Order: sequence, then structure tokens, then C-alpha cells
Amino acid sequence: MKNIVKQIIGLGFSVLLLVSCKKEYLTPVPQTAIADLTAFDSPERVLNQVRSIYQALKNGNFYGGRYQVYGDIRADDFINETTNGVTGFDVWNLNPLGTSQNSVKNLWLQAYYTINLCNLFIDGMAVKGTSVVGTTLSNNYLGEARLVRALSYYSLLQYYARPYADGNGSKPGLPLRLTGIKGSGFSDLARSTVAQVYTQILADLDFAEANLPATYTSNELNTTRAHRNTAIALKTRVYLSMQNYGAVVTEGNKLANQATAPFKATNGGVQDSLQPNITTIFGAAPVYNTTESIFSLPMTSTAGDNPGTQNQLGFYFVRNGSSLGAAEYSMNPSGILANTNWSATDARRVNLVYLNASTGKRFVSKYQNPSPYLDYAPVIRYSEVLLNLAEGLARTAAGGGVDAKALALVNAVRKRSDPATTITAATQQQLIDAILLERRIEFLGEGLRNNDIMRLLQTIPAKGSVPAKTPSETGYIWPISADELSLNRLMTDN
Repeated sequence: MKNIVKQIIGLGFSVLLLVSCKKEYLTPVPQTAIADLTAFDSPERVLNQVRSIYQALKNGNFYGGRYQVYGDIRADDFINETTNGVTGFDVWNLNPLGTSQNSVKNLWLQAYYTINLCNLFIDGMAVKGTSVVGTTLSNNYLGEARLVRALSYYSLLQYYARPYADGNGSKPGLPLRLTGIKGSGFSDLARSTVAQVYTQILADLDFAEANLPATYTSNELNTTRAHRNTAIALKTRVYLSMQNYGAVVTEGNKLANQATAPFKATNGGVQDSLQPNITTIFGAAPVYNTTESIFSLPMTSTAGDNPGTQNQLGFYFVRNGSSLGAAEYSMNPSGILANTNWSATDARRVNLVYLNASTGKRFVSKYQNPSPYLDYAPVIRYSEVLLNLAEGLARTAAGGGVDAKALALVNAVRKRSDPATTITAATQQQLIDAILLERRIEFLGEGLRNNDIMRLLQTIPAKGSVPAKTPSETGYIWPISADELSLNRLMTDN
């Protein structure tokens, strides 16, 4: 019942909402909360609602940890060590087939909860909020809400809907909810197509790009709140998933218009760029708010302001003696570790892969903050923009040749960590393969591997005792949450 309350209410204002639950009805405005009629009365209350949207996004069941973890463990670079159903064993096993399984329900629940907060905020700003804060600031806030909504819908598509490449977006997508739900009885909505959901995602990101500030007043805000470049960067990811490579190039060039390295955003906003050393942003002493971290979610030791038990990235991926991590997922010796094109001297292998000498097993050690695991959760980095742009250029090269800028972009990412290696390519396909390999290395432990497999409609590779899964097999995408199916009479399962 608690999950259903969260799904259909989602008032989520700046104070903690204690929702009264009864069998017959749900109280839409709890006595302990700011009533929705007064939630837009002051600039501070409006801003606090914006903050609550980010708070929902960084919940441990969503971008605070689980989303990234699932994106990695579905593929072939990790081995499950615990067979713990609570910590994603079914996801790793490619077997989350039940609509009532926690992985299926909780990710759906938190994503739609976040979407509903965005919708309630957008609705409230139209009624009152804009008159309180003024048009310019209102559009800034609305841009943030619409960007988070777009990111949430995009993220859901990667698990619960067929890839865009399967039927050019014609397959069933998601219920496209664009107005806020305040009480029971308003959840019935049929699924839009995958293409229709992507159209809305891009509309939201276009609005965000046009209305978000070019920059904030501090590096921390430029990392933890959406700005103009955040919207552009996410559009490169979205268009890549749609295989609209020309659009990837258009958007990517806004942030990296140079022909050769060093690449840097020079569009008058945040000057996003690669950090000279990967250990600046990951490892034992990371700096979370660099110009490479286009969007990350901050964590603090305050109760409720971190992912919580068994959700944290460090909990899943790290094992360092007995003081850090739970050794849930070690690195597959037959996965990316075995690829001879990943040099033994690459800083990402030397500094961000930990060898447990007592077991001989290796673990991703990007997140080395001990319990309560306060490493910022990465959403998108500048290195992804460069590799997205590289792939767009490589796939649209005239005559199917080797695009010089694409080659320079992938080398910029590789040489940052492995200066002794220069990637070469004699054919278009060799260059594309090199870019895909670089993505697999660069974003290990950041959750992008599943997206790359899905967007290319590839078979999920075998690992350990788990056989490969082809795009036509059951389990290639997840079933729809049982909560949604019970609340929404127009919903259909996968």
C-alpha cells in the first residue's frame, strides 16, 4: 500500500510529507505538509519544490544508485557474488520476469514519482508560481523540471520498452503523463508509442536548452543543477539512442566545435572540458564539481540525503579489505578486463580497478567513499558528449570513410588515461568499434552499458552461468510494474 501511495500522490514539497493512507481514499493534502494552494506563495517555497524534484531523482532506487547499477550488471562485465535478490541478482541473471519483483516495481515507482513531482510543479507554476518569481526565473525552474522529466522518461524507456531501432519507435512505450496526479482515480492512461515518448523527451530538452541559465554562480551549482549545456549533453544521448546520428552531430558540435583536441565547450556557458586526469573525478580524493561533470547528484551524511542501505554505488562495486563495499559484483575476468586493447598501464585500469589479493577478484573502485557512501552519483560527463559526437560523426562520414574529427575525439578520451596509445582505424567500422570499446571502458560502473546494447538492438552477452539473451527473447526488456497494472486499467504488459 505504501508504494501505491507514493505512486499516485507525489506531492513532494520541500518538507517531509506524511501521507495519510486509508483503504477507501488517500488524503491529497496531509496536515503536516504545505497545502498545494499555498505551496507557491513565496519564492523560497517555489525554490524548495525545485529542490524536491532533484531529491526524488537522486533516490537510491533511481539515479542515486540503482539505475546505474542495473545498467552495468545486465551486461557481461560483472559477476554476481552474493545471489542476493535484494541487490539485483535477478537483474544480473537476466530474469526479472515477474511484474511484482522489487527491481521492476521500485525503479518504475521512483521514476514516475519523480515525473509526477515535475508535473505538479509545472502545473502549479502555470496557476500561480510564475507570478510569484517572475517570468525569467520561472522559465529557469520550468527548464529544470522539464529536463528531469525528460531524463526520467528516457531512463524508463531503456528498461520497459523496445529499443527505438525495433520498428523505428512504433512499439508500445510508456504512459505519457504530463499533468500532475494529486489523488486516486486519475491513473488510467494508455501507452504512447516509443516514438511519441521520445518526441516529448526532446520537446522538454529543447525547452530546457532555451530557458535554463547558461551558468550558475558556482562550480557546485553548475554540477548539481541543470544548465543549458546539461540539456544539450542529454540530447546527444537521446538522439544516439534513436540512431539519429545527424542530430547527435548537431548537438555535440554545440559543446565541442573544435576540429582537434583539446575539446572544450565555448558557447558562452559553462566551459565543459575533460579533466587532465581521470582520478580527479573518481577515486580516493575526487573533486565532484569539475567542468567535466556536466550533471551529478550530490550526497551528504544528513539522513535522507544519501541513497541509503544497499542502494549506493560504492556498496555494489567496491571491495577494499573489509572497510568498504559489500563485494556484490566483481569484474568478469572474461569481460572488458580480458580485452587486449585496454592497456595494463591505462590509468582507469591502474587506479580505478581494485585487486583483492586474498580472492584474486577485481572490483570497480570509482566510488571509494566509505559508508554512508557519499560519492556523487554521475548522470552525464563531458567525456560522454565527446564519444557520442565521435560516434555520430563516424556513422555519418561521407562515403563511409574514417572521419578525422571522430578519430580525434575518441583519442582525446583514450589519451587522457593512456597517453602511450593512439587509436587508429582503416575503415569506418573499425572506428565505430573503437568508439564502442572506449565507451565500455570509460563508463564502467556508470550505468551506460545497457543503454548501448539496447540502442543497437544487440544480444545481451553471456557471463558466468547466465546465457546470452537475444532481442527476441523474453526478458530482453522488463515487464511492467504490477503497481501500474493494478492502478491503470488502460495499461498493458510487455
